[in-house]
Amino acid sequence: MKLILKKKPKNVRIVEGFPGFGLIGTIATEFLLEHLDTEKIGSVEIDEIPAMIAIHQNRVVEPISIHYNKKHNIVIVHAINIGKNLSWKLADVMADLAKQLSAKEIISLEGVGSPNAQGGRIFYYSQDGKATENKLKNIAFPLMEGIIVGVTGALLAKDVSTPVVALFAEAKSNLPDSKAAANIITALDAYVGMKVDPTPLLAQAKEFEQKLKGIIKKTQKAEEIQEDKLSYVG
Repeated sequence: MKLILKKKPKNVRIVEGFPGFGLIGTIATEFLLEHLDTEKIGSVEIDEIPAMIAIHQNRVVEPISIHYNKKHNIVIVHAINIGKNLSWKLADVMADLAKQLSAKEIISLEGVGSPNAQGGRIFYYSQDGKATENKLKNIAFPLMEGIIVGVTGALLAKDVSTPVVALFAEAKSNLPDSKAAANIITALDAYVGMKVDPTPLLAQAKEFEQKLKGIIKKTQKAEEIQEDKLSYVG
């Protein structure tokens, strides 16, 4: 697994969204890339997954790409494919990224299953509870009980020198949930202060949901074809 950076802005906030429950992180970071003025500054190469990329609207969509927004000094990690059982290694990569960029904090965007049909709530976990509580008052609830898995769980379990803040949006199912992704963007905006207009979020997030579903479906099919081919040749 290799981190590649062509630029290294300093004192940034890192916002990462890896595929998880409801694809919340992936949809939310996709929205940020569309909404904010960003430039691609790097990527993560993973030997453990097949060598393939997606093409969408004549644009390369890599498994994990890294983008920078100068106005808010934010680095966005966007991921559509991270393979299996690689959370610990990816947490190491995120820690390395934070170190190289002298990051102030890492903000993880995640989905969590909702125990009720309505859902819609946002939860947070922060190593600096009081400061986060003040920013997210009346918007998100502290996560009092729960199991955190994936890259976010690995980051919190490791002794990472960069502070980690995790935002969790309730999703109704493991299917892509654009409404929950829009909710987490609203909470992220309140925390970071990007002054994002929440009005168009839901409609645009729905478009991203459909696009990402198509990309991920094609990626999975391509992986299956490649695995079958490799098995046959081998």
